[in-house]
Amino acid sequence: MDLAELGAFLKSRRDRIRPADVGLPAGPRRRVPGLRRDEVASLAGASVDYYIELERGTAQPSDQMLAAIARALRLTIDERDHAFHLAGRAVPVSGTPASHVHPALLDLLDRLAGTPAQVITDLHVTLVQNPLARALLGPPVEGTGYQASLVHRWFVDPSVRAMYPAEDHEHHTRTFVADLRAAVARRGQDPGDAGALVRDLLQRSPEFAEHWARHEVAVRRQDTKRIVHPSVGVVDVTCLNLFSEDGRQRLLWFTPVPGTTAVEQLELLGVVGTQDLAPR
Repeated sequence: MDLAELGAFLKSRRDRIRPADVGLPAGPRRRVPGLRRDEVASLAGASVDYYIELERGTAQPSDQMLAAIARALRLTIDERDHAFHLAGRAVPVSGTPASHVHPALLDLLDRLAGTPAQVITDLHVTLVQNPLARALLGPPVEGTGYQASLVHRWFVDPSVRAMYPAEDHEHHTRTFVADLRAAVARRGQDPGDAGALVRDLLQRSPEFAEHWARHEVAVRRQDTKRIVHPSVGVVDVTCLNLFSEDGRQRLLWFTPVPGTTAVEQLELLGVVGTQDLAPR
């Protein structure tokens, strides 16, 4: 572990990034050639003081914070791994919340500022969201490994299902299981977390076991959803998917269903963000 070297490395990477590279305006006057510390902190979801401590070498970041900073600074996989080594952290296994986001998907995500969008793994672990996706869907599922998967929580935590109307639950259950079966097969003889996820759910959820035994398989590429939002009500959206080359990651973005109030609802969410406007 070498936190001083980590701080110097982060600063060097910050200096090379132009604001336009991460969707920020250049502004009329900039005293630094790259990003400012407050801009990196904002992109990574950290406080400015905390990020300053990182560059000074006086703080050790968590795995997820280091992954968020790697995304903010557009680090390559080798650079991301180097930062983890300097921080004394184990390099994240692919498919975890600290996974390195595919650069092309991250670039596209930055360009979808007015559209809810997020990057997830093939096990439905959320890696990164834009602000409008967070406002619409809420924060990612907490946990590590496959336990951070929305599929896992769907079958072990009933509260997660409140994001969809009750009459739509059966559809989403079948979709999750069919998509998961495709992911397990695509991973081959060593499915890793996907195999552990299936084994755990087979033991803990009779509902999952029943659907898994049907051997339905279908990669989820497009779906129409009704998302229950606590402030703006039920939002009708079309969910579209763009996959990385290996299928391990996908960019999801949500467009309003024509003829519904979703356009106005998403515009309102773009203004209020994650504020809770529901009456109490």
